[in-house]
Amino acid sequence: MNRAEQISEALDTAFSPQHLEVIDESESHRGHAGYQDGGQSHFRVVIRAPIFSEMSRVARHRAIHAALGAELVGQIHALALDVAG
Repeated sequence: MNRAEQISEALDTAFSPQHLEVIDESESHRGHAGYQDGGQSHFRVVIRAPIFSEMSRVARHRAIHAALGAELVGQIHALALDVAG
């Protein structure tokens, strides 16, 4: 299972989102810090789940990082989040 699949599975399990997209943007960062051959280093997540409607922006980001876990987050160089309830 690649990192995008791991991210998707973890977020789906934790939040049962109505909408979830995990986009690997690594190739657009070729030559920049943190780029790894083969990608899987820079991601954009678009997630919509009712649970987020009552959370502040900071709380949403913390919840997502907690759901992914320190090990997976540590393998990702950049994680852009578009989160809404």
